[in-house]
Amino acid sequence: MHVGASDPVATRPLLARLRIVHPFPSTLDGLVAGAVAAGLGAPIPDAIRLGLAMVLIQGAIGAVNDLVDAPVDAVAKPWKPIPAGLVRPSTVRRLATGLAVAGLVLAAPSGPGVLAVAAAGLATGLLYDARFKGTPASWIPFAIGIPLVPLYGALGAAATGAIVRPSIGALCLLAIPAGAGLAIANAAADAAGDASAGTRSIATALGPARAWALGALAVGGTAVVAAAVVASIHAPSAGGPPVVALVALGVALVTLGLVLGRPGSTARARLGWELQAAGLGIVAVAWVLARPLG
Repeated sequence: MHVGASDPVATRPLLARLRIVHPFPSTLDGLVAGAVAAGLGAPIPDAIRLGLAMVLIQGAIGAVNDLVDAPVDAVAKPWKPIPAGLVRPSTVRRLATGLAVAGLVLAAPSGPGVLAVAAAGLATGLLYDARFKGTPASWIPFAIGIPLVPLYGALGAAATGAIVRPSIGALCLLAIPAGAGLAIANAAADAAGDASAGTRSIATALGPARAWALGALAVGGTAVVAAAVVASIHAPSAGGPPVVALVALGVALVTLGLVLGRPGSTARARLGWELQAAGLGIVAVAWVLARPLG
């Protein structure tokens, strides 16, 4: 059910601004980045700072996304904050700029490598907003940007003197198909609105059934491979059942998300995308927490 401009909740500017920054994916990316840093041995204050920086950067990307989409949203999603007149475009521009600058400033104390990855993530997200979203190539920025999240957390941990295991590199490689799959699932959730607005996304180009199947293969396949690797390298004495339970929870959420993401209800598909993203984030954290046998 869409929230319209007449809804009393939608008329609250603070809540409208919160929706502008896409709080779910922004917070999820921040939690994963911070958890990766902490799991690799970064002090908690540094992990929190790194995670918060990622939340702010992703919030800036989300705000620009809504700004760029405003003309299309006026037709397909008139209930969103900008087309509904709840937030002025000039306000969104200032908000996005402030969030981006604050995020980069928070990342900077961890050194030039971390700052460069943070800036690359910001640039990739903005490129998606401005050029790739709503096109059949929308999966490319996701496939580039999602691996930058664990890389950013790992470099942040290394900057504190923590030892980063080579398996983090493999995790970043696995994040490439995961990112592509999430992009397809994200487009599939918006397929009905995109079709009504005349937007040719990857989901509308492939068709609902094929888009779901391709996204399920990429996301589900990544989750299964990652879970198998964690199960094979994890030493029970170095973490025990909690890591196994964590990866099982992640795979369960991905599975449920794929079921909900099947063609049908837009609201159900959106929830399915969120569960897939959360499940992959949990699997990534389990990967970091797993310790090799011997």
